[in-house]
Amino acid sequence: MAGMYVKICGLRTVETIAAAAEAGADAVGFVFAPGSPRTITADAAAALGRGVPPGVETVGVFRNQPIGEVLATAHRARLTTVQLHGDESFADIARLRLEGFRTLRAFSAAAYSALDVEARLAWESERILLDAVEPGAGVAFDPGTLEAGTPPGFWLLAGGLTAENVGQLASAARPSGVDVSSGVESSRGVKDARLIRDFIGAVRALEQPGCRQGPQSKI
Repeated sequence: MAGMYVKICGLRTVETIAAAAEAGADAVGFVFAPGSPRTITADAAAALGRGVPPGVETVGVFRNQPIGEVLATAHRARLTTVQLHGDESFADIARLRLEGFRTLRAFSAAAYSALDVEARLAWESERILLDAVEPGAGVAFDPGTLEAGTPPGFWLLAGGLTAENVGQLASAARPSGVDVSSGVESSRGVKDARLIRDFIGAVRALEQPGCRQGPQSKI
């Protein structure tokens, strides 16, 4: 399982940004959705982003917020990427790209399975994240609930991942990469640098030739 993409989400401190970057994360995420214990301001995210190495995506997570507000925050925070995690449309994704941002569109397993054939085809060329029903709650995503199967293109597995279970779950689902938030926290909303390093190390171990993680692994 080569080239796994790793996103560490919900970061709010210099220490955890550094831990993620030094351990080899491909992306760091900042939460702007209201009501989350991980929510950060655009100015704080911009300051933290100055410590992110070139080539590592800085991702802003939004949920059912007006697209104008999303764009204003994304520009102020100097993000490279916007992740929409609510009921946003394909048109919103297209507008974000016109503004120069890369995009991720998050779905729960149920929401993705409920898409009709035409809608699913429209999303096939986009980068997709599949999550549990309540993002950031630490509930594991079950790929077996995807009645239509996993996306054919780039997609990230999220929901309840930890250093202990990411090998088995990723080997079973075969995603392009993984996204973690609560699984690298010492308490709700508080990231732990050691857990971040352990998680990324566990993912990178999947890339080693001959490595096997559980009975369904074919690495």
